Parts: sequence; structure tokens; C-alpha cells
Amino acid sequence: MSARLLSARLAPLARGVAWSQQRAVSKSINTVAGGLLRPGSRLRELRTLDRHIGSSFLHNVPVARSISFARFIPKLVSKFATLGAVTGGAAVAGFTYVQYQAAQAGNYMVDVFHKTTDRAGSLANELYTGAAGVLNQTKEGWDQTTDRIELPEWLQSLLNASESGQRGDGPGQGPEGDPKHSNTGAAAAGGATAAFAYDSKSDDEGTQEEQIARDDQMMLLTRKMIEIRGLLQTVGQSDTLTLPSIVVIGSQSSGKSSVLESIVGHEFLPKGSNMVTRRPIELTLVNTPDSRAEYGEFPSLGIGKITDFSHIQKTLTDLNLAVPAEQCVSDEPIQLRIYSPNVPDLSLIDLPGYIQVSGRDQPPELKEKIAELCERYIKAPNVILAISAADVDLANSTALRASRKIDPRGERTIGVITKMDLVDPERGASMLGDRKYALRLGYVGVVSRLPQSPTSSLFHRGSGNISTAIQKNEQSFFSSHSEFGADSQLDVGTKTLRKKLMRVMEQTMAASLKSTSEAIQQELAEATYEFKVQYNEMPLSAETYLAESLDAFKHSFRRFAEDFGRPQVRALIKHELDQQVLNLLAQRYWNKPLEDLSPPIPEADSLKDLPKADPENALWRLKLDASTGSLTKLGIGRLATTVVANALQMHVEQLITSSSFSAHPFARKAITNASASILSDLSYDISDELEICIKPYKYRIDLEDAEWKRGRDTVSDVLKEELEVCRAAMKNVETEMGGKRKLRDVLTFIDRVRSSQIVLEGTGAGGAGGFSASLLRKGQEAVFLRDRADVLQMRLLAVKSKQCASKKNKYHCPEVFLDAVADKLTTTADLFLDAELLSKFYYNFPRELDNRLGRDLSKSEIERFASEDPKVKRHLDVVRRKDLLEHVLKEMQALRQLEAREKRSLRTDGKRSKGWTLF
Repeated sequence: MSARLLSARLAPLARGVAWSQQRAVSKSINTVAGGLLRPGSRLRELRTLDRHIGSSFLHNVPVARSISFARFIPKLVSKFATLGAVTGGAAVAGFTYVQYQAAQAGNYMVDVFHKTTDRAGSLANELYTGAAGVLNQTKEGWDQTTDRIELPEWLQSLLNASESGQRGDGPGQGPEGDPKHSNTGAAAAGGATAAFAYDSKSDDEGTQEEQIARDDQMMLLTRKMIEIRGLLQTVGQSDTLTLPSIVVIGSQSSGKSSVLESIVGHEFLPKGSNMVTRRPIELTLVNTPDSRAEYGEFPSLGIGKITDFSHIQKTLTDLNLAVPAEQCVSDEPIQLRIYSPNVPDLSLIDLPGYIQVSGRDQPPELKEKIAELCERYIKAPNVILAISAADVDLANSTALRASRKIDPRGERTIGVITKMDLVDPERGASMLGDRKYALRLGYVGVVSRLPQSPTSSLFHRGSGNISTAIQKNEQSFFSSHSEFGADSQLDVGTKTLRKKLMRVMEQTMAASLKSTSEAIQQELAEATYEFKVQYNEMPLSAETYLAESLDAFKHSFRRFAEDFGRPQVRALIKHELDQQVLNLLAQRYWNKPLEDLSPPIPEADSLKDLPKADPENALWRLKLDASTGSLTKLGIGRLATTVVANALQMHVEQLITSSSFSAHPFARKAITNASASILSDLSYDISDELEICIKPYKYRIDLEDAEWKRGRDTVSDVLKEELEVCRAAMKNVETEMGGKRKLRDVLTFIDRVRSSQIVLEGTGAGGAGGFSASLLRKGQEAVFLRDRADVLQMRLLAVKSKQCASKKNKYHCPEVFLDAVADKLTTTADLFLDAELLSKFYYNFPRELDNRLGRDLSKSEIERFASEDPKVKRHLDVVRRKDLLEHVLKEMQALRQLEAREKRSLRTDGKRSKGWTLF
């Protein structure tokens, strides 16, 4: 029991003790014996029950709390228990007098309670069958109390005198035993009257505070259940985990939007001449009594704290109009939460309004689609809020017709009659009390439309709260018509509607506690079983999965860094420079591709004559010096840096492919961008610095004998590889031409043409000698490859000759010299790149990964990363579902305990005083 509820029960009793001790005696002298039936007493409340129980009583049972007769008795007893000694004695004596007046009081009480027993139920009939039974039970209660309590002597003498007076043998007995002449009887009657008249105002206040405290507890239940409903929405799509909501249905012109906006206090729903509400709006109202701020959130969109409700209205309009025109209605809900101290804790769902005829710009099946959508939402356990306009007969109400189809007995339906100011008060009152279309939860009449003013437009009246204006307008209308007065027992006004919605939501939520708890337990058992069987109870979260994946990737990168060093850098650079050497040799020494079939121009100095050429021949010196200058001025710094950076980038991508990040496009992109960014920043400066380091080789190159020998060995391998490449290419051409025979015939024809044995008319571009143009082009390629292979074989033999064993013959062996220069450049480049590029990249890359895949990632990005892998996503879903269900189950158990305590407190309200009881 809450502290507020406890204080509410104790406060009136404490005030009663102090008041009764001061005024009981003086009141007893002047108060008549009829105090038991005075205005404001509990018995008067029982008498007025007849007025409150009307023809619609049974239909209002779930909304209004039933009156408990059993609770009246212990409150009466508690009053006596809190009186002081004198007041208590006077009260007891008063009851003695009441017992003596059995005949007179009994007749009156029988007459009073005879009218109430017909409607109060079996309990009232049992308690108030007759005045004799009441007095006998009073006497028995008094006898039991006097047997258990030791009374003072003065009180015993007083009671003995009263008993003797009742028997007619006491000195105070009047004529014919009339107790009115007995001073003792008068004092006793006054004491009884004082006891029953004790502080009725403070008792009413205490009851009111107690009711408020109990309402607070039940509102806490509703709020907690709404919070749990939001959590269950993230668990999964199971229908068994659906908590009840209030579903608002009605035709497009029935005033649904006005009713919802009057409850919230702001205009926030989309409006327009055409059908604007095209998607369900799941509206969650959260009461924030400790905050004056009013704002809305769209949790599924990640939009929070919108204080301008016109912005909320615009967002809802855009989301609804985003539905394509060919669909016009979508079942994808829009989740909206509104926080305000002026709203109750409610869960509402606004649906598209019913239509009768589809427009020309709307799909023909729109009417059926809206009906199917609404029918899916108004199923149990949801409460139906059926909106009907007062100017339309209930028999023609689309909302009532739809609700009766799903809820034929009207047990989950609240009827709301809007536009009550548009019809006669008599007709409006008859609609609210209608029994032909009776609903268990009854009808509520509202005038939720604000009166138009010159300063307000049709769709926007400012951002202020409109609840007060609507309530004043309703009060002005309903109070001016007696048909809606207090005696009519009709529910009218938005304020009444809010209270009824709170009560119904409270009772519906409380009724679903047990079933929802059982459903959660079932879902939790299934999730726990899957977690144990499929994943061996291995815990996992998006954060831990990302951290583990990142650690594993960094470990693999560290192993790569240990294996990839200067030798690997040297091999890359040397291979690239060897290809540059082959290109230079091909340009200046080797054969050229055939452009046509015309005879070749004879060369003055053929490569075949190079071994016997004069060392001082200017032609061969010029060719070698030009080739060397091209190699050293090639831009080795940029070339070598680019080659190594590309190799590092390629290895990083290979590491990604072999890691768990291969299934995560987001992580792949982040890692690739991280390495590319670091290499790009480093390469810009390192290439310039490396170019400065090799600058001396651009003007003069001195080779050692060891360098020459190494170059000779290396270039032999390079020429062999190039020869194998030529032979492989020749094999491909042979296959494409259709075999060796066809190749041989084409080669023979081309050789005869180039040797002038056959004279062609033209260039042979269109074919010649019986061969097509494509065959001749393939033949020219084959002639080039054949001649290149012959040159390579010839130069390979020259490199291995004694002539190329000495560096003095560099002009006779240009291949060896150029390879030795490339090797010298490679040595400088790999030393510099290992110290600058590799070391800095290996240091910065892991730290950049921590930034891009660690500290700089938001929670949503981490969740998105983990969800990219289907297996991991399933594992995370199971773990998250299990944890969330466990949390929700604890909350549900706490709520069930709260409900159980509340029920116990209600049952024991009449048993708090253990001293003595009337019955």
C-alpha cells in the first residue's frame, strides 16, 4: 500500500479523535435521537442510491465503481474505536437507548430500507431485512464487547442504571416506561448522536483522498502497462504479446479528429478536403505531472521532442500523403508519443475514416480496404471508441455497425456522440440513453468543436492548449439544457470522456495482466530454449560482436605487418622497374608491331650486328644513354610509392575478405576508406622525399662489379620470363586462327608479301590471298610475336656470352646495364619506403580503425553493423528478445503484486477495527 493511500485513511480518523473529545459532550445535550438518519450520513447515501440506479445501470458497470455495503460497516466501527473514554461511554449508552426504542426506530428503518432492497442486491436485503434483526445484532455486538472489555466503575454504574431503567425497575423510569423522562436516557441519546455526527466533512475529505490515492495506484498500473506495450512492440510480431489499446473508428465526417484533439489539447492530426489519414496512427499519451513541457516524438523515425504541434501535424500529413495514390491506404502504422502534464496515460489508435463511395481518383476497392484495416484493429482485446455524429441516426452509424460485427454484445465498445449542439437537446438526450443500440460501456456526448473566432483560421488556432476552451464551451452548452442535468444520469463532456477512457483503460489493462504474463512466460520459454540449443547460451551484443571482430581483424593485420617488410617492398619495386626496362628495350632495340603488309625498311644498324659493333659507335651510345635517362627520370619516387601503397591496399582488402567483416558492407567501406586515407596522406609527401633521394642517379651512375654481375643474372631471368610470355601469346593466336596449319599458311603468305615475292594491290585491309581481313590481322600479330621471340632468344644468348661478363661492354649489353641501374634505384627506394611508408602505416592504421569502428560510431550504427550478418542478427535477436522478455516479465509480476495488494486492501477495508463490531 502506498504512503499516500495510508495517510489518506489515517488522516480523518486522527482528526475525528481530536474533534470528538472536545465537542461530544456538548453536542450530546442538544442532538436528537435521529442522528443516525441525519443528512450527510452513510445511511442517507444508501437512501439516495435509488436515485442513482437507473435503467442504464448494468451498462455502466465496468465504468463506475460499485457501492460496497460491507465497507460502510467497518468505517462506522472505526469512528467508535477512535472516540475517547467519555465520548465512548456516551456512545455506548446511546446505543442502549437505541436498543430500547426498537419499536419506533425499527418501523422507520423498515420503511426506509424497503425501497432500497429491491435495487441494492442480496447483500442489502440480508443486512436490512428488519429493524428487529438490526437491534438484535447490535445487542449481541454490545454483549460481546462488554464481556471482553474491563470498564471503569463509573461507566459500569451508568450502564447498570440504564439496564435497570430498561427493565422498568430503576429510579429513573417514567410513566409507562417512557425513557424520555430519564436523564440517563437523554444523555445516552445525545452521546449516540454525537458519535454518528462526528466530523462528516473530514470523513468526506478522507474518502476523497483515499479514492485519489487508489486512482493514482491504478493509473500507475496503466502507465506501466503502456510502457510495457512499447517494449513488447520491439520484441517481435507475436499476436499473443499485444496489449489492449483504444481504437478510434468512425466515418470521415463524424468528428474523430476533433475528439482526439480535445483529449490531447492540441490540434495535431492531419486535415484536408480529401482523404488525409491513410495510415494507422498509434498514439501514446504519457502524463508528465512533474514537467510543464508538452512535446511529441516519432520513435520509429528517430525524431524527438517536437514542441510545435503544427510541426507534428505537418509531419503526420507528409507521412500519410507519402502513401501512393494507387494504394490510398497502408497498414504500416505511424508511432507518435505525446508527453504533457495535461494528458492522461492512454494508448490510442486512430484509423482512416469509413467511406461509402470511392472517388474517381481513388481505387475502387478503397471502401473494402478501409473496412478490413479497421476490422483487424478492433479485434479483442482492444477497446472500440465508436464515433458517431449526433445529426446521424444511430441506426446509420458506420462505426456502430462495424463494432457490432466484432463486438456484438457491446462489451468493449464506448459510444461517443459528437456535434451535440447540432440537434435538439431532447433528441441528443435520447441518443445518449438509447437502449435499442445499448452498449455496456455506455455513450458520452461531446461538443469537441471550438467556436470560431475572427482571430483563428480554419485549421490552426495557435499552439496553446485548447482543452480549457473546449470544456468551457461544453459546460456552457450542457448546463443551459436541463435534459443533460445531474438527474438525467447522462455522460456528457470531454472531461467525462477522458475519465471514462482512463477507467476503461485501467480495467482492460488490469484484466489482461494474467493472460499477458502467461503469454510472456511462453515466449520467454521458447526464446530460452532456442538460446540454449542453437547458441549454447553464449551471450552476445552488437557492441561485443563489433569489438571481437575488430580485435580479430587487428590481429590478422599484425601478422601481415610482420610478414610484409623491406624484402617484399623490394620485390614489388624491382618487378615494376624490370617491366620499365623491357619497355625501353622494346622501344629502342627490339622489333616493332606490324602496321601493314608493306615490305619493311632496311635498318642501318641491325640488332644482330650489335655484338660486332664498334664500341665508339654513336648510335648505340645514344640509344643506351637515352634509355638510362628515361629510366632515372621516370619518376621513381611516385612510381615506387604508388606500387607499394596499392599493394598495401590490396592486402588490406584481402584481410577484410578473410575476416568476419566480409559480410558487412558498412565495415568493409569503413576499413577500406581508413587505409586509403592514410596511404593517400603519406604517399604525397613520401613520393617527393624519395624523388630527392634518387636525384643523383639522374646525372651519373657508377656500377660495381658485383652490381653488374647481379644485373646480368637478373636480366637473364627477366628475358626468359618475357620469352615465355611471347610463346604463350603465340599459342593463343594459333588457337584463335584455327590451328597450326592455318597459322602456317597465313604466316607464309605475309612473309612472301613482305619480301616482295607477292605484290598486293592496295594495303590488303579488306583481305588478300584468299584470307580474310581478320585472319591477316591475326597473322600480323603472329609475325610480331615470332620475331620478338627470335630477338629475345638472340639477346638471351648475348647476355650469357663472355662479352657481357664485363661492365666495360655496357653498350654491347644494354639489358644488363639497364637492369643494374634499376636494381640500384630499387635499393634506395625500398630502404626509404620501409622506414617512412610502412612504419607509419602500420602505426596509424589500427588507431584509425578504432576511431572509425569504435569511438565514432553511434549506437544505431553499431546495431546496423551487427544486423548486416544474417547469422549474427538472428543470434542478437534471440539474446535481445530473451533479455527483454525477462525484463518485461519482472515488470508484469510487479504489477500483478500491486494489483493483488489493491484487491486485498479493498477486501479488508471493513475489517481494520478489531475492538468490536456492529454485526
